[in-house]
Amino acid sequence: MPKLSKIMLLVLSVVLVVAVFIGARSTGVNAATEPQADAYRQINVYSEVLRHIQSDYVEDPNIGSVTNGALRGLLESLDADSSYLTPADYKAYKADKAKNEGKAQVGINVSKRFGYATVISVVPGSPADKVGLIDGDILEAINGVDTRDMSLAVIEMMLEGQPGSEMTVGVVRPRKAVPDKLTMTRTIITQAALAETLYENSTILYLKPAALDRDHVTALETRLKAQEKYGSKKILLDLRDVATGDMVEATRLANFFIKTGTIATLEGQKVEKVVYTADATKAIDATSPMIVLVNRGTAGPGELVAAALLDDKRAQLVGEKTFGEGAQQKTFELPDGAALILSVAKYSSPSGKKLQDDAVTPDVLVAGNFEEPQADEDEPDGATNASTPTKPTVQVDDQLSKALELLKAKTA
Repeated sequence: MPKLSKIMLLVLSVVLVVAVFIGARSTGVNAATEPQADAYRQINVYSEVLRHIQSDYVEDPNIGSVTNGALRGLLESLDADSSYLTPADYKAYKADKAKNEGKAQVGINVSKRFGYATVISVVPGSPADKVGLIDGDILEAINGVDTRDMSLAVIEMMLEGQPGSEMTVGVVRPRKAVPDKLTMTRTIITQAALAETLYENSTILYLKPAALDRDHVTALETRLKAQEKYGSKKILLDLRDVATGDMVEATRLANFFIKTGTIATLEGQKVEKVVYTADATKAIDATSPMIVLVNRGTAGPGELVAAALLDDKRAQLVGEKTFGEGAQQKTFELPDGAALILSVAKYSSPSGKKLQDDAVTPDVLVAGNFEEPQADEDEPDGATNASTPTKPTVQVDDQLSKALELLKAKTA
């Protein structure tokens, strides 16, 4: 293909993405608004950059790779959840979505940070937990493929597979020149049931859902309605590492503790603002002293609940700043078979802070109990067991201890 044709192909690809992004309904520029005109003016800059790449780069570039990289970077510059999928990626993505059974995983929830796949949270007892992966770990590669070169949607696909299949990840560790390689066997991951414990002579009810889906929220609802039977008068809700579930179920959970006021809002450039308001008839306990535990693995639905209870002054938050997730995505199919997965709306707390941009910061900051990995001088850099993170031999949960201390001081 002539060089000029290659350049025009790349320019047209970028134009197509910009047109979809700004909501253009035709390829004409005359009807563009001022923001649209600004976007189209950038095409001249892209064209000039591409001309230099094509004519002056040290070797003849692979235009397909350049195009894919440019489009992926364009989407990921918006937020971690927006993705560009090549025609091949999108075909695989649709096939993966069509599979309803037989998927296995290693027990991690991921996003992208600093360009790489990043662990949001780890399912207790999962293969990832057993090899020592922890919240915040950066996955440099999956099965030898650099995660910088993958969209979040593709990363999530690569984490899945047939039960019993193996996958290897390269994990960036502090003070390690070479990423550690950890191998895990995929398995069917089942979320633990609602955990509950009574503390302080049954005066404090501790509740920990593994996820905020319908089953876990309903189980929590049932337990709250029965709390008078057990005599508990204070509530400790543990949302640490709660990163999965449903935002609507999260608003339902928050409503159990809030009788009036705003729980959250959802709004986007072309998504009409939705205000989730507490319904007094659905509140179960809007008065008992309450503390919520959060950490850097709290994301999405967990953050929505924590932010609502914090902003409405219903509960005190203890722990670490949360991860920062909370956007609604929409898929746009492109004529060449590729697709965009674009964040079209974001959830905000009652005070107006966007969960994805600001996360949630607790009233009382308490670090988690993970020992920093130590390199073994007898092992070469990159050895699997050289710097696997370890939890303290004696499990002392400082966050839980602080929450119980604060709750004990509260008058029921």
